[in-house]
Amino acid sequence: MATRAENLLDWLRDAHAMEQQAEKMLKAQASRLEHYPKLKARIEEHLSETVGQRELLEGCLERLGEKPSTVKDIAGKLAAFGQALGGSLMSDEVIKGAMSGYVFENLEIASYTVLIAAAKAAGDGETRRVCEQILVQEQAMADWLKQHLPELTQAFLARSEAPDTQAKR
Repeated sequence: MATRAENLLDWLRDAHAMEQQAEKMLKAQASRLEHYPKLKARIEEHLSETVGQRELLEGCLERLGEKPSTVKDIAGKLAAFGQALGGSLMSDEVIKGAMSGYVFENLEIASYTVLIAAAKAAGDGETRRVCEQILVQEQAMADWLKQHLPELTQAFLARSEAPDTQAKR
């Protein structure tokens, strides 16, 4: 049986690993994008936010006398590597990457929603504030992706049909 504080710490470690995974995925995706400058710019912007989010989570863990989970962090990095490698092999990499990004943002939104409730239940106002700050950024990225998926799809389809034009990146 775990206390509210113990669950909060476990979920903070999960979130830290999730942000490390996101950081690795975003870096890989941004480095490969060639023909979609708006998407690349937004991914690079969110990458910067993600680094800050990871640092905020590290601060929460340190304040609570804990450290990130090495095992969870390694697992997250391995998962990101697999996703990046798998995506790079697809002929529609940019579309699959944007779809995966949208799904991942919604996973993060759910995670921070849980963390906010757990921090409130554990009486940890600082962790709650940090998670609320991060949640806003995750929601903004998910909204941006959702709004731009149709435009990105149209750009991909046009490039895909054009002779001597690469569409995947």
